[in-house]
Amino acid sequence: MPPETSIQSPAAPGAPGLDKVSAVLPGISHGKTIIFAGCLGMTYTQLTLCPAGIAFARHLGGSGLHIGILGAIPTGMLFLQFLSAVVANHLEFRRGLWMAVSIVQRLVLLPVALGPVLFPNVSPTFWLWGFLGLSAVNHGLLHFATPLWMSWMGDYLPRNQLSRFWGVRHLWMQWAGAASLLFASCLMQSYGQQIQMAFAILIVIAAVPGVADILLFWPVHEPPVTKIAETRIRKVLSEPFRNRDFRSFISFMSFWHFAAMVGAPFISLFLLAEVGMSLSRLLLLWVFCWVGGAACSARIGGLAERFGHRPILILCTLLKSSNMIALILVPNDPETAFLILVPVFILDSILNAGFVVATNGFMLTKSPSGNRTMFIAAGTALAGFVGGVTSVVCGGLLTWFNLDTVVFGVPLSSYRMLFLVSIVLRIASLLLAVRIRESDSHGTRHVVSQLIGATPLRLIHFPVGLFRSETSDRNAETAAATENT
Repeated sequence: MPPETSIQSPAAPGAPGLDKVSAVLPGISHGKTIIFAGCLGMTYTQLTLCPAGIAFARHLGGSGLHIGILGAIPTGMLFLQFLSAVVANHLEFRRGLWMAVSIVQRLVLLPVALGPVLFPNVSPTFWLWGFLGLSAVNHGLLHFATPLWMSWMGDYLPRNQLSRFWGVRHLWMQWAGAASLLFASCLMQSYGQQIQMAFAILIVIAAVPGVADILLFWPVHEPPVTKIAETRIRKVLSEPFRNRDFRSFISFMSFWHFAAMVGAPFISLFLLAEVGMSLSRLLLLWVFCWVGGAACSARIGGLAERFGHRPILILCTLLKSSNMIALILVPNDPETAFLILVPVFILDSILNAGFVVATNGFMLTKSPSGNRTMFIAAGTALAGFVGGVTSVVCGGLLTWFNLDTVVFGVPLSSYRMLFLVSIVLRIASLLLAVRIRESDSHGTRHVVSQLIGATPLRLIHFPVGLFRSETSDRNAETAAATENT
């Protein structure tokens, strides 16, 4: 984003709202650092994973199959979290290994981004498969490092109001993501059809905040790894699946990734190839998407803290088909499609924020300190593998078969047919969402009744005046209880 922008950097120390992080979790001495680093990490992630990567692959000759593989890589490489969990159980401290792996990960895309610019005579096919290969390495290293970091944070952050802090952190990360995508949109628009040059600049710029994110964690205190008595691989691997409560969460996450990845990886490709939306306009659409999540993440964290993670997941699952429905109905007119999808993507971003806060909160609060990395890996890796396979298969179907059909007299293209299948599967995933076991959570109907009584503006918290103290929350709840009595 240009420096003259009126949007204040969400990572700036002392920014409005961040001054009260200590009021949310007084025991966190590096709370601002963790949020600031998260914003830098989100900047790296959005600049490297934005639709510019799909445009770059298409420019190199990529087909639907290649886009399917590209969409499968982020979740398909999640199996490395199991390896990370095994390694973590033999470490005393995680910081050194995590930082080394993460710094390499933040630099690994530079060769393939700069290669086509520096060596234009090399075959585009070579760079296309190089891009897919290094993307796999990028995500593989990321997923190896993730359980190490989350285990560290799970031991460092106090359990009390963990979801609230996670929501606050996610809020600032959403603003950082929106700013990053707005910058990417301006960059792509200024370079027009010079996709290779624009992508190279994007990746070089992304590496700077990406590495800075990792270095910021050097002064953050790390408690030693909690050792477990049993270190046999079979026993360590099976423990999360033998935990009845956590097993219900794993089942839901696996089916949800299957349902979502039937359609999600092809949204950008559909808007570029079939609707005819320009890359810069598509990036601007994702900017609005991130703004929606940024406006509500902190509130969602408070709801998860108060009512539990299970009802948040159920509500988000119930509404997550909205984007697929809109994509089926949207006309093949870029301007009209943009206007229709802006509010839809804002809602979808709010739901995505709910998923992130609820799933991370569930994994960190429901996993034991010993073997926590394996619980975190089990909560995401199996689901990621299922989603990765689904994305590749659906990408192959788009490439090799004509999926155009007519449903109830309405003609549907191949993309829209995948979106329709995804809707059916997403609705079916509700059957598993309601079976998630969380004994201390409220019922979904109760949560809905509480939300119906809130005005829309009360659900939205912007950076200025964002946080409420624990005392005010407790006073409000006490007053409400007295009223009911």
